[in-house]
Amino acid sequence: MKSVVVTGVSTGIGWGAAKVLSRKGFRVFGSVRKSEDADRLTAEFGGNFVPLVFDVTDEGAVRAAAAKVRNALDGHTLAGLVNNAGISVAGPLLYLTPEEYRRQFEVNIIGVIIATQAFAPLLGVDKDLKGPPGRIVNISSVGGRNATPFLSPYNASKFALEGLSESLRRELMSFGVDVIVVAPGPVATKIWDKAAEVDYSRYDNTPYAGALGRARDYMLSRGPKGLKPEILGRAIWKALTVARPKVRYTVTPDGFQNVLVNVLPKRVVDRMIAARLGLTR
Repeated sequence: MKSVVVTGVSTGIGWGAAKVLSRKGFRVFGSVRKSEDADRLTAEFGGNFVPLVFDVTDEGAVRAAAAKVRNALDGHTLAGLVNNAGISVAGPLLYLTPEEYRRQFEVNIIGVIIATQAFAPLLGVDKDLKGPPGRIVNISSVGGRNATPFLSPYNASKFALEGLSESLRRELMSFGVDVIVVAPGPVATKIWDKAAEVDYSRYDNTPYAGALGRARDYMLSRGPKGLKPEILGRAIWKALTVARPKVRYTVTPDGFQNVLVNVLPKRVVDRMIAARLGLTR
């Protein structure tokens, strides 16, 4: 049985990946931060799911989990590491604190580095293990190439993840370990319910108050129409299993996102977004 580690599986994309991969016959080691989530998912996914309880920013806990996985592999390689765990910090750059940016990067970038360093030996960097080398799938976003106003912390972290993935892919070629990016658009999860409850009153007396309200309304209208987590799970399964994977898979319900990123000039996109949110002079 092939084994894969997926970080951040309690909800959303990670949950979808754990569901699809476990049903495709993978043994899924899935990370959560709460023991109650570990119990819930074990009951939900059955014997192919093994919970790992850690926060990706806790290096000691991640390395302890990697040791647990190594023991379970019994001298064989890990088929994949899916770096999915992440958070999103929102707000206008001029009014966010440096600490908020540090928290964003601590989870979305440093957490990826910690997990990758801990599990890479099991993917085949350790030549003493038996079996073919595994793959790393990093979960980016359409926001890793097209940035949205008021999401600069999140967008910056995903732009960084894209560069990290490209460098890492080339560094790991000598080990046969591939690195693939999956970049989703909006995903229909409970996160949109939480987004509706975010308090933006701290910005009421800033020039961005009106635009923030319009941006939130737009995002909330798109979120429930987003992709089901299982669709992302299938994309991740494909990235882990196809013979000749692409280096990047964009998965979005809105084909216009690809136009924004790949076709239209940046200045045109700037004007479109500014007009929609009322950011023009």
